[in-house]
Amino acid sequence: MPNAVFFNSYKLKKGKPTEEFLLAVETLINEHISKQQGYISSKILVDGETWADYAVFETMEDLENFLEQSRNPNEAAQKFYSYINLMSCTSRKFSVERSY
Repeated sequence: MPNAVFFNSYKLKKGKPTEEFLLAVETLINEHISKQQGYISSKILVDGETWADYAVFETMEDLENFLEQSRNPNEAAQKFYSYINLMSCTSRKFSVERSY
């Protein structure tokens, strides 16, 4: 089965400190996302005011289970969301076709 990627892009809320946001991301990944079934890795990206993150899972089923469980965000997720302009957020799921 191919790996699966969950990709999000968004802007931060005005006035939110970048370093605090990055700490919230790190906490969410270390305390929650990295402990999910099939989790492989995560990255956070930035281009000007646009941020993006992605998480790689072993299978699409693992990703789907993670998304289902994430419908009830824990404290770390809520803290992460407090930095995001949710109106700017887009999310996509991808199957990995090839890796090089």
